[in-house]
Amino acid sequence: MRPMLAVAGLLPRDDAAWSYELKWDGVRMLAEVTPERVRLTGRSGADMTVAYPELAGLADQVGELRPVLDGEVVVLRPDGRPDFQALAPRMHVRAAERARQLAASVPVTYVIFDLLELAGTPTVSLPYDRRRELLESLDPVGPHWQLSPSFPGPGADILEASRRLGLEGVLAKKRDSPYRPGRRSDEWIKVKNFRMQEIVIGGYTAGEGRRTATFGALLLGLPAGGGLVYA
Repeated sequence: MRPMLAVAGLLPRDDAAWSYELKWDGVRMLAEVTPERVRLTGRSGADMTVAYPELAGLADQVGELRPVLDGEVVVLRPDGRPDFQALAPRMHVRAAERARQLAASVPVTYVIFDLLELAGTPTVSLPYDRRRELLESLDPVGPHWQLSPSFPGPGADILEASRRLGLEGVLAKKRDSPYRPGRRSDEWIKVKNFRMQEIVIGGYTAGEGRRTATFGALLLGLPAGGGLVYA
């Protein structure tokens, strides 16, 4: 199964039809949980289980119900804000021992926001409100995982709160919408906070997967002290 994707846009006008979640700066991950193990897959479908050993405890907490969860893997600073730069080294780990070392020094948190299957029964056809109700009944809260909060609005207030907290923005999700695996739908709208800054493009990384023919990321710098500071 592939994750449902949002479109970029503006806040909806009909607040009552939408719920709002904070947008986390991390790596999207589906978690297939059984009593024996937790299997993590990224947006590309690649198995990322070995990179995040601290999430194995989900099997002990909710494994009997065999949920398939959707969420974002993040590194949280002491103030609760996500730190993408701290997460970056974890994203490409393929060796179990190295992953355990990184988990000890820079642990991740799995911020869970949707439920795709429960006890062998798909839930993707259920409306967002019902999926959210089932997800909250699981109470998946532990040392390295938590629920992403959901708010009824007004959307403008949630967006302003995310700006004050230094977060990326919000996701508006239509309350009666199903989960559409692998599709980008305007039933989910991502509304970003934008900050302006002049930067220098110093290089780029090679693309992987669908980006093989182009680049993966830009390497940005800020002028400082006669040189550049990585941004």
